[in-house]
Amino acid sequence: MSRGRSWRLAEIRRYPVKSLLGECLAAAEVDRRGLAGDRLWAVRDADGKLGSGKDTRRFRRMPGLFRLRGHAGGDVPVVELPDGRRFAADDPAGHRAVSEVLGREVTIAREAAVGHHDEGPVSVISTAALRRLGELTGAAVDPLRFRANLLVDVPGSGFPEDEWLGQELRVGAQVVLRPQRRLTRCVMIDLAQEHLPGHGRLLRTVAEHHDLTFGVWATVEQPGRITVDDTAAPTS
Repeated sequence: MSRGRSWRLAEIRRYPVKSLLGECLAAAEVDRRGLAGDRLWAVRDADGKLGSGKDTRRFRRMPGLFRLRGHAGGDVPVVELPDGRRFAADDPAGHRAVSEVLGREVTIAREAAVGHHDEGPVSVISTAALRRLGELTGAAVDPLRFRANLLVDVPGSGFPEDEWLGQELRVGAQVVLRPQRRLTRCVMIDLAQEHLPGHGRLLRTVAEHHDLTFGVWATVEQPGRITVDDTAAPTS
């Protein structure tokens, strides 16, 4: 990797309630946990498992989550239902309404001792990797499918995030991230969400060409504020 190279922060996305639709931001505060308010709340079933697109020890697949949207709302986020109704995430009436949408009994709970992030505090993808994936699938790939916190505009085509592992990634004047590991992907990247239809081939392509991974997750070495169009510069 060339020293002194810098790119542009193209998008910032936050998901106030894990596995629901989220929000695109012009700026965000970043602390040791990640983007302030990101995935701080989650849908939980009667067994305490978190709503997700996959079944694991911690997560339970819950079809219908992408019909709901989380909005920042001070200390408690707001959940928007498909019919436009909105409830505070801690409102029992909202829990009943969300349960009706999902067809199962759920609550929405704030993070406690165990974090809600799948793998790490901040997820990062690049436009170069999206171009490469577009070349492999034969059509442009929208970054929204990967639900990453940060999209870095990097010229060319390939998987440059792989080279960032273990290095510092400086974003703007204050924030320093350290990419730790490539992000393992699941069926959620193929699901319909917002304006995007179901894909059907994306997960298979990622599995065949990049070991089922896309993007990286990073720890926060230095907190601060980031803004769209900030520079993003990896350092050796």
